[in-house]
Amino acid sequence: MKPQHLKILLPPEHSFSVRHDIVPYFYNKLHYHSEIELVFIVKGTGKQFIGDDVHYFKNGDMILVGENLPHLWRSDEKYLANEGESMCEALVIHFRKDCFGKDFFYLPENKNLLELLKKAKLGIRLRDDTKLQIISLMREMLHASSTKSIILLLNILDLISLSKHTGTICRQNADLIFQPSDIEKINTIYQYIINNFDREITLKEIASVANLTPSSFCRYFKYRTKKSFSKVQTEIRISHACKLLTETEKPVAEICYECGYNNFSNFNKYFKIITNRTPIQYRKYYQEACVN
Repeated sequence: MKPQHLKILLPPEHSFSVRHDIVPYFYNKLHYHSEIELVFIVKGTGKQFIGDDVHYFKNGDMILVGENLPHLWRSDEKYLANEGESMCEALVIHFRKDCFGKDFFYLPENKNLLELLKKAKLGIRLRDDTKLQIISLMREMLHASSTKSIILLLNILDLISLSKHTGTICRQNADLIFQPSDIEKINTIYQYIINNFDREITLKEIASVANLTPSSFCRYFKYRTKKSFSKVQTEIRISHACKLLTETEKPVAEICYECGYNNFSNFNKYFKIITNRTPIQYRKYYQEACVN
């Protein structure tokens, strides 16, 4: 799979950037870049693709995306349709591995930072106390002097490298196949699945979207994403179910049908495979986490 390669424009006379974005919706094309990206979602919800992982993102999420790791943030319809005054908001840092000099991260004292950058190639999700400390430092970076911003960035990376409140996002073997001709095709397939996950999409239908025969589509999609079409569709459906379970009080049966399942037992089975919890357990866990 060859996502779009983006060139991150850094401010003049700066080796890295920090931004406070307030936008109608986040960039929703599958892409990658050589810069490492730290993003804190201040406000916004939707579906997130990072490497081989499909997840629901929400207010308060913080992710470290390693260099050249494909990703996209597909904001919910209320943002895409620009309904009312809904806006997405995020704090974002971009920096290259050589921003402090090509040998900086290879210094003996920076062994933990080098290991962090290697780990970031799988994507890292940050939680709890570590995240709260980093938010404060990111906000300080927005108005810091040039030298102070360097110190703050190193503080952030040091906090993440030493934290026990992190987890990788992708599988260890998530080695996606890059080909320039795939940029628009893969994006078109993903967007079609996202827009139609709440109904049955036949193999013939999705193959026609990619201008392939059904058998060719199966080989093409599996080779480039390391997943079958049905698995990706299931992950998108379950990520939407997670959103509804945490943001609404809708009955689980109603959520089941809204996510495209006509069989409640199948919904429960796939939900547990992906989240390791039943829908009822997931909702209860989230409610208790919010209270605590």
